[in-house]
Amino acid sequence: MSPEALLEEVFQPDATLSPYEEMLAFEYLYSMDGMTLKRVTDATVRRGMLPSEALYEECGILGPSEERMREIARFLEGRLGSFSVVVNNTPSWPHKLADSERPTPLIYYRGDIGLVETQGVSVVGARKASEAGRLRARRIARELAEAGVTVVTGLAAGIDTAATESAIKAGGKVTGVIGTPIDEAYPKENRELQEKVARRHLLISQVPFFRYSQEAFKEHRYHFPERNELMAAVSDATVIVEASDTSGTLTQARACLHQGRPLLIMRSCTEAPGVTWPNRFVGKEGVHVIDNTEQVLEAIGAFDGRA
Repeated sequence: MSPEALLEEVFQPDATLSPYEEMLAFEYLYSMDGMTLKRVTDATVRRGMLPSEALYEECGILGPSEERMREIARFLEGRLGSFSVVVNNTPSWPHKLADSERPTPLIYYRGDIGLVETQGVSVVGARKASEAGRLRARRIARELAEAGVTVVTGLAAGIDTAATESAIKAGGKVTGVIGTPIDEAYPKENRELQEKVARRHLLISQVPFFRYSQEAFKEHRYHFPERNELMAAVSDATVIVEASDTSGTLTQARACLHQGRPLLIMRSCTEAPGVTWPNRFVGKEGVHVIDNTEQVLEAIGAFDGRA
């Protein structure tokens, strides 16, 4: 759809809704001063409204600026057709995300969106991982793939990369959840791996193109904890392979507890010298210390209602 057609739909409230119209409205909302994902979510999903409906509520009686809308549409022009979108509060929204405590109004994706509905386990951990940690990640990812479980990763360096590569090598399926727009890669050296996931598996993002291009570089970091929350919602469980006390992975650990997903901590984490974060989670409901993949499969079997 051309930017002109998008604009016609947005400025004709009675026009038939389309995913790309909702995308443009989402991009506009996120570009407004002071907007965060939480505020956009509160204005849309929390109120049972689509982005296109919330846009007129947020912009007041004058409605959205046509000049700003054209600026955003022009910015998106070269990207249209290279990805798809799925919108919350519509029939196409993945069932698995319906109970999310951290709902996003819209997901950008490339690949097979049906993978969201499969049994999936996040395998996550430190970017600066030890060789032992990477070996554990490879083993768990391989064994999950062999069991038919989709491996969910953030496509970060270290544990994520090891798990992603191992699952693909084993012939399994991968869902990559990234903290950049769907056409960006971080780290840059994972661009080829990310493209492989997008073409043969599933790549998803909730990061808006226009806002990302306008914000300062240091502000990009806020998208990664939000990415971890989306990963927790997409997954039936999360396995933390290796992490320090300051690891961003702990955001996903907290999100698991908020969303009622099992949090599985490898015993090596609890025994690592100088690492104290497991003490904040072990003993809580839904948290398990594990030694092997069989325990992961048991956890998601119980979670999914299957023995």
